[in-house]
Amino acid sequence: MNSSIVSIGLSNPGKPIPQSEISRFMQLAHQLDDLESRKLQFFYRMSGIDFRYSVLDDFEKKATSEFSFFPKNKELSPFPTTKARMEVFQAEAPKLALEACLSAINQTEVKSGEVTHLVLVSCTGMVAPGVELELVEKLGLNDSVERYCVHFMGCYAAFTGLKLADKILRAEPGAKVLVVAVELCTLHFQKEYTEDNLLANSLFGDGAAAALVMNTDKGLAIKNYLSQVLREGEKDMAWGIGDFGFEMRLSQYIPSLLDQGIRRLNSIFEEKFGLSEIRNFAIHPGGKQILQKVQEAFGWQPEVNRHAMDVLKNFGNMSSVSILFVLERMMRDPAIEGDILAMGFGPGLTLETLQLNKR
Repeated sequence: MNSSIVSIGLSNPGKPIPQSEISRFMQLAHQLDDLESRKLQFFYRMSGIDFRYSVLDDFEKKATSEFSFFPKNKELSPFPTTKARMEVFQAEAPKLALEACLSAINQTEVKSGEVTHLVLVSCTGMVAPGVELELVEKLGLNDSVERYCVHFMGCYAAFTGLKLADKILRAEPGAKVLVVAVELCTLHFQKEYTEDNLLANSLFGDGAAAALVMNTDKGLAIKNYLSQVLREGEKDMAWGIGDFGFEMRLSQYIPSLLDQGIRRLNSIFEEKFGLSEIRNFAIHPGGKQILQKVQEAFGWQPEVNRHAMDVLKNFGNMSSVSILFVLERMMRDPAIEGDILAMGFGPGLTLETLQLNKR
């Protein structure tokens, strides 16, 4: 038996917010003139995103007087501090994570009390005692459950969580590991109208996903994995903690850097995974251009990205959560069988790959 993902549970806050509504909020928040507003509207229409979710209500409000989190003035002053944003994270992240965990567990015959290890993944919030400790109480896990936190690693962090689960199961074959990723990306909206903020504000949404991993002959078997750092992109994708939330550096050159890096790694992927024999791929939907560049670099047909494109279209980029949304769709897709190569990207510029087998 292999360590396998036997179920994936998903959750999002509130109702889907149309991308056009978020665009209107951004025009208001950035105080754009007519010309810049039209440019922004075009940029949002071309994003490949129709809807996103947020724990904040303000993104669908039509006037600053209706805001509940951001100040009720056009300058958004005083701008919410990192402390204020983390207070929202502390209140809302456990709810989303709990919903995803319950969904994952309830799809199986495993009882909550049988979970031996809990791995929390997030790069958009940190608090101690943490979300994972609250989940122990709300899920009814044993107080002796082992807890691990994977923080601030970015969009590829769910790969790290799944690899950790696999290593735990290799050491303790009877373990049952619950990996939960929760990201409240929209808490970190930045009002300064820069290229980095323009890209980040147009892409990210909120959500949570949980995967139950155990030794079994069912589900998605974890076969292999590989981590690579593309150092030429080190300054093009990065997180930092600022006074007004987490600040992201997100260069327009990332798709091209990934394209160049992946082409160089083709032979390594062939040796490690038998790339030429794989027909199913789960690519982190970091953005429409990223999906297209990865597809072109490997010479794949657009069809391989259909599930990733669907996640991007309906949820935006939910950072570490997104790849689990893609894998959940592939688990339910009867047309997909055999090996799946999953791939994610994050600060560094880091490229994570995970080979799975759907039984």
